[in-house]
Amino acid sequence: MTEIDRLIDQLEREHNGDPWHGSPLMSVLEGVTAQQAASRPVPKGHTIWELVLHVTAWKNETRKRLSGAAASLPEEGDWPETGAATPQRWTDALLRLQRAHEQLVGAVSQLPEATLYKATNDPRDRPLGAGVSYYVLLHGIVQHDVYHSGQMALLKKALGA
Repeated sequence: MTEIDRLIDQLEREHNGDPWHGSPLMSVLEGVTAQQAASRPVPKGHTIWELVLHVTAWKNETRKRLSGAAASLPEEGDWPETGAATPQRWTDALLRLQRAHEQLVGAVSQLPEATLYKATNDPRDRPLGAGVSYYVLLHGIVQHDVYHSGQMALLKKALGA
């Protein structure tokens, strides 16, 4: 098994596989309605919907960086607006999350193994997650998604979903 294979395994586990830490992201989101996703059970905290859009945006940004693009905030924004909380818009958000995941895995599968240990083309910027190796970048997106998946699981529990 190559390191690329291991990274893909970690991405798949956190998203919809069998991770060690608990439920994968898509299992956490299973059964969440648009109304629940838009609810804010923790005052000043993020909603499940906001977290889904945030995770989607950063999966897309990570994929862009793999292609050699300069690090920046995601095109969608760090915390994209959710808009109206309709069932169709929630379904669309979940589909965009799935598509972003699949595209990221596809990009990782095309990455030459030797590239993993090279530095990205950006100086270190901790808030932006820039200036690290591609290996650290990819482990970082897995960690990012697991962190936010845990938040979503707690919010789902708080909502009784």
